[in-house]
Amino acid sequence: MAPRPTPADKFSFGLWTVGWQARDPFGDATRPELDAVEAVHRLAELGAYGITFHDDDLIPFGADAAARDQHIARFRKALDETGLVVPMVTTNLFTHPIFKDGGFTSNDRDVRRFALRKVIRQVDLAAELGASTFVMWGGREGSEYDLAKDVRAALDRYREAVDLLTQYTIDKGYNLRFALEPKPNEPRGDILLPTIGHALGFISQLAHPELVGLNPEVGHEQMAGLNYAHGIAQALWQGKLFHLDLNGQRGIKYDQDLVFGHGDLMNAFALVDLLENGGPNGGPTYDGPRHFDYKPSRTEDMDGVWASAAANMSTYLLLKERAAAFRADPEVIEALAASKVGELSTPTLGDGEGYEAFLADRSAFEDVDVDAVAARGFAFVRLNQLAVEHLLGAR
Repeated sequence: MAPRPTPADKFSFGLWTVGWQARDPFGDATRPELDAVEAVHRLAELGAYGITFHDDDLIPFGADAAARDQHIARFRKALDETGLVVPMVTTNLFTHPIFKDGGFTSNDRDVRRFALRKVIRQVDLAAELGASTFVMWGGREGSEYDLAKDVRAALDRYREAVDLLTQYTIDKGYNLRFALEPKPNEPRGDILLPTIGHALGFISQLAHPELVGLNPEVGHEQMAGLNYAHGIAQALWQGKLFHLDLNGQRGIKYDQDLVFGHGDLMNAFALVDLLENGGPNGGPTYDGPRHFDYKPSRTEDMDGVWASAAANMSTYLLLKERAAAFRADPEVIEALAASKVGELSTPTLGDGEGYEAFLADRSAFEDVDVDAVAARGFAFVRLNQLAVEHLLGAR
């Protein structure tokens, strides 16, 4: 039986996920519009702790001040009634035709200025609702034609925008950090900052890099053929995992946004093990929201929407249980030792050893029996099979 989630698990959902009407480039919507207040109540009933949103998810684009205040007031009332929190918000700079060439990096300066003002208004709302993370997904920041976009100038404008926003939050005294969300393609042919590595490189060039980190998504990294668990490990290693998006993806294709675990299940197992246990040798774990950025399949009715929301949380908790059992298994402990997984944490150089002492140590090179060392096996297959058996409930 799947464990029941509670707010202590820190599961959160985007309003745009359960609220997706399943409209795609080839077909009309298959579900009715979902009221934000109903989404708050239903997610609370399922055991979630948080809800996130783009500005346009909650407030229709172009709404006047009175309508905007009314939408916010209804939403806040639902939060108060349920105890749900808003850990993260973001801004939609991709749906309206004005953003067809991007927001921060549009070739049109008027668009860039409009985009910045739109984001600043949402930053104010984020602070008002107590959010600690502001995610920035530049879905339209890119191009289809190489000669149509000066990428170096675009990165200058991207940096200019992020620097302005970080300075704004500092001056306002907001307790808010920014998280870049990489994606390689779709909706643009090529999106700027397409992977975790690109985003980390960009952050190093900012005026306040300490306020900017990452919001990696499973599907986005896997669309580029990359290993999501590896990317999360590097983000943790660099202290830049400010938020994350969980979903499922099956290979290098369009962004599927499947239920978490309904894609690469082994990688999802490794990810949960990393987040909950610190990986093979322990290490920094992640204490932020386990945020689901998925889309209920187009085939589902509204009952199916809530069943799919519950499926995300159940899968995560089942993988958490399986990872704990894996770590406690004596055979796994033995296999980890045989594979020398723990030995990687031992520094290659001795305590206080510099290059002079290292070069003088004949056991490091001259006296090595290369053939004997090369003949050693690592028993990685056995270790992975144990993981499979735990994942399948055979242990």
